[in-house]
Amino acid sequence: MTDTLSRTFSALADPTRRAILARLSTGEATVNELAEPFPMSLPAVSRHLKVLEEAGLITRSRTRQWRPCRLEAKPLEDVAGWVATYRRFWDDGFDRLEEHLRSLTGDA
Repeated sequence: MTDTLSRTFSALADPTRRAILARLSTGEATVNELAEPFPMSLPAVSRHLKVLEEAGLITRSRTRQWRPCRLEAKPLEDVAGWVATYRRFWDDGFDRLEEHLRSLTGDA
């Protein structure tokens, strides 16, 4: 079985799925509303939604005839936490670059 972080990154790898998540960040939407901007069939959009749902990035509910999709933040928080562990590496690299640039310009 694939771990949660791998499923999340796999789901985020597709630009259509990222666009769907961006749309859902503004509020719930139906499959038809989510499909509107894409030049693909409803079944194709539904397959994308299934991947997002399996990764835990969205949930779908049923309210009468309306089946809204909703963004779920927890997997994205996990990704942000994983990325944050590498922030020290980036910050250290930028600090070294800044020191190097100062030494080149004589500002050291």
